[in-house]
Amino acid sequence: QVQLVESGGGLVQPGGSLRLSCAASGFSFRSWSMRWFRHTPGKERELVAYITNTGDNTKYADSVKGRFTISRDNAKNTLYLQMNTLKPEDTAVYYCNAFLGRDYWGQGTQVTVSS
Repeated sequence: QVQLVESGGGLVQPGGSLRLSCAASGFSFRSWSMRWFRHTPGKERELVAYITNTGDNTKYADSVKGRFTISRDNAKNTLYLQMNTLKPEDTAVYYCNAFLGRDYWGQGTQVTVSS
């Protein structure tokens, strides 16, 4: 079955960096575009970044543009999100997502940006 497992979250000071990973299994990872979302209680879930199946095209939310980079390694079935210059407002649970006719989600990884 489809599995998405995020890792790499944690507590970081403002201005710091984190790299999230999402290990995918149960489907042909290299054939599908992927997304990172984030969610903070009381707010709408936000699409953070998108990448095509080949990695040739990426898109970002305005709130993270220039600070976050989405990438993938199709040989390792892994999706990444490099997050730099983190701000307190980046605090959220981050989820990787695959839409394979329907949405599949990982369990999420908590990112907390605080001094």
